[in-house]
Amino acid sequence: QVQLAESGGGSVQTGGSLRLSCAASGYSGDSFCMGWFRQAPGKEREGVARLYRGSDMTWYADSVKGRFTISQDNARNTLYLQMNNLKPEDTAMYYCAAVRTINRACVAGPNNPTFRDWGQGTQVTVSS
Repeated sequence: QVQLAESGGGSVQTGGSLRLSCAASGYSGDSFCMGWFRQAPGKEREGVARLYRGSDMTWYADSVKGRFTISQDNARNTLYLQMNNLKPEDTAMYYCAAVRTINRACVAGPNNPTFRDWGQGTQVTVSS
């Protein structure tokens, strides 16, 4: 099991930026897919971005492509989501998640793998 803890959420104006962090521990090897998800009230949870821990390959939802960047630190103990040019529709609770899988299942297409481990979330609010 991977333990995950998000931080960095807050309230910003439209066009502002935030960087979310997810401290991770409990890995055994590099064969993990890391993901950022978000859920707004009354809406389904959606995948935002994914990164394969062993390769640094990534996938992004069309709604955030060009604005958000997913990355990990050199020790691969922290996952980041840099969010630029934020919009009101980005307002949601943001979660990080992890699952052991292969690279292709993580980043080859829009379908999310079934994530096993989840953080408790951090709130992002963007005002117009």
